[in-house]
Amino acid sequence: MGKTKVICFTNNKGGSGKSTTCSNVGYGLTMLGKKVLMVDGDMQLNLSLSLFDEEQVLGFAQSDKNLYEAIKRQDDLTDYIIHSAYEGLDLIPSSTLMSSIEYELFTKWQREYILKRCLENIKNSEEYDYILIDAPPTLGGWVMNILCASDSVIVPVESTPWGLFGLGNMFEFLEEVKQIAPNLSIGGIVITKVDTRKNYFKQTVETLRQLEDVNVYDTFIRVDSSIEWSQDNNMPVMAYKKSSRSASEYMELAKEIAQQE
Repeated sequence: MGKTKVICFTNNKGGSGKSTTCSNVGYGLTMLGKKVLMVDGDMQLNLSLSLFDEEQVLGFAQSDKNLYEAIKRQDDLTDYIIHSAYEGLDLIPSSTLMSSIEYELFTKWQREYILKRCLENIKNSEEYDYILIDAPPTLGGWVMNILCASDSVIVPVESTPWGLFGLGNMFEFLEEVKQIAPNLSIGGIVITKVDTRKNYFKQTVETLRQLEDVNVYDTFIRVDSSIEWSQDNNMPVMAYKKSSRSASEYMELAKEIAQQE
């Protein structure tokens, strides 16, 4: 096992398929023999719900062993890891209290680097090949914290008329963060919620491929009811229905990401 790579999944626009992409890429990487830790950085708890049922997730959120509590205490996150039902796939769960995380960060010393410090022992242990962090759909101090803790960024973009809205702000924010985290790189953009019959998809691809120095992954994720059913069953789609189209697409995306090392 080599050096642990930390990847953030982020987009300031909600509904981009960010949490779904993070969880399914995480599961796909374990299918490639990688060990993966997922970190739920969003108060909506969707990443946590992709592995555990609602009762368990709410239990994590109300306990003293979730990401919010660790950040508030500036704790080593090693003791906050929860093992999932899937081999090689672990989670640090979120809390609904993440809605007030900006307030918690405001008075802290070197607040942009708190998550990075909390993850330091896990990353240095090299127990995991990947740490995948699901960021909330905002641009602020907490997302900056997540980005400063990451090696690279993946931006899911939905193939709809409003999918590209705000993307310019996202990239401007990334450039600002690189002033204090110069080693942060953009892994690429993954196009989600694709209906190949609609012109929106072609327009989205053409627009994104015109961006300078930004990788657009070859694999795109089409609309597939299996994704919703897998979410309803608190499972990654590959575990829920391996034969589905979306399971195959997320597997191919995981391979693309793994090849970027």
